[in-house]
Amino acid sequence: MPGSTPSAAVSQNEGLIRPYKDLRDWLGIVGEMGELKIVHGADPDLEIAAITELVRLESTEKPALLFDQVKGYPPGYRVLTGIINTIRRLALMTNMPVEENVEIFVRRWKDRLKELRPIPPRYVQDGPILENIKADGAIDLRQFPTPIWHERDGGRYIGTASVTITTDPKREWVNLGTYRNMIHDSDVVGFYASPGKHGRIHREMFWREGKACPVVVTFGQDPVLFHAASSFDVPSGASELELAGAIKGERIEVIRGEVTGLPIPVHAEIAIEGECPADERVQEGPFGEFTGYYASGARPEPIIRVKRLYYRNDPIITGCPPARPPAESTFARSPLKSAAVWNVLEKTGLTGLRGVCMHPVGATYFFTVVSIKQAYAGHAKQAGTLAASVRGAGYMARFVIVVDEDIDPFKLEDVLWALGTRCHPDRDIDILKRTWSGPLDPMIPAGAPNHGSVAVIDATKPWEWKEEFPPAITFDEGFMRETRQKWAKLLGL
Repeated sequence: MPGSTPSAAVSQNEGLIRPYKDLRDWLGIVGEMGELKIVHGADPDLEIAAITELVRLESTEKPALLFDQVKGYPPGYRVLTGIINTIRRLALMTNMPVEENVEIFVRRWKDRLKELRPIPPRYVQDGPILENIKADGAIDLRQFPTPIWHERDGGRYIGTASVTITTDPKREWVNLGTYRNMIHDSDVVGFYASPGKHGRIHREMFWREGKACPVVVTFGQDPVLFHAASSFDVPSGASELELAGAIKGERIEVIRGEVTGLPIPVHAEIAIEGECPADERVQEGPFGEFTGYYASGARPEPIIRVKRLYYRNDPIITGCPPARPPAESTFARSPLKSAAVWNVLEKTGLTGLRGVCMHPVGATYFFTVVSIKQAYAGHAKQAGTLAASVRGAGYMARFVIVVDEDIDPFKLEDVLWALGTRCHPDRDIDILKRTWSGPLDPMIPAGAPNHGSVAVIDATKPWEWKEEFPPAITFDEGFMRETRQKWAKLLGL
């Protein structure tokens, strides 16, 4: 890979994938792992998206896809999709031991999150992002092979696996978020952000002071920066840039943007800086979103007027096109958010937690399962109500199901069995009304208030007689282990 300096990818002693410097170094390791395919000659008008979708749905290997020699564009102008489609690549991104089991990864990541301490970025004077700099009239974002991702999309979306960097007017809080960016003109992109998101809050802070909001967006970067921006829940005032440094175990190198003063990762592939004025709107959308629908329609949305364009030689656009769940965005987001919400619930003082899974098939947000060991009357209802309310799980929540400790929250067949056999609908389902949602929720009509509702479902054994509840059919674990060892070769186990 250009720019990569691969070494031994996996430590034989610890099962850890070696650290990497930037996206190109990361791709070198992914290639060594046998999880990268390079595709030449694809058309950016739906074909790149269709290939990505076919691999997602039908490939057993689910490799990352690097598109080069894109039709109509110079060689070296590349697009990367399928970035995090396997647990091995998720482990690489999070600097974790290689693990093939989602539940074990979630448990390890949950514990590691507790130990992470923010590491501030390092400001430097130079870096690869400065290899090409364009200003004002020389800026043309259409030079990059931005795909059309879905048949009904309203335009080319360069920002699907991007990182939007904003701050508050006092410059005390730098936030990383992922908000979709549609190309409107050579130096104008959309800035769509859902209500309640930190980037939108920053934007409105500047507008209230009568100022345009300074913005930086990168369209290709270290995968940990993208997922810090899109999948990690940090409280208001905290910086995902510092969390990304903690995950990598080193300070993220940045330059200070000459127009905005905001930090720009020096190893990013493409970056823009500009401003988002309060009084300008351009028709944006529709766009196929992570819910599996074109839920937000087309309407006037804020824009970014680009003042500077930076990009590396042979730049790579990172793409994470939403699709019907489970898709790439929900595959990676689900274990990361499950671990974070598990920790948040523990911090509330809730006892007896055995597991939390925000299922990718529910677009992560719509379907959360909490496993507890019941300790008192009302315990299950308390757990469900809390899970429906905390920030990491409360946004666009639809169903929260609480199960007993003998139910694996990561296995939908276990959860549905508990739902069918331990839930009495007339007493075990409560509805929370007027909850936090947003325009991407397909159940909210266009123009309606962004209110949702959540069904909190108690699928645990009834507290009053749980000890007399019919015993489940099981086999002794030790006996099953011995039987497997005895017959594994014959049965191909």
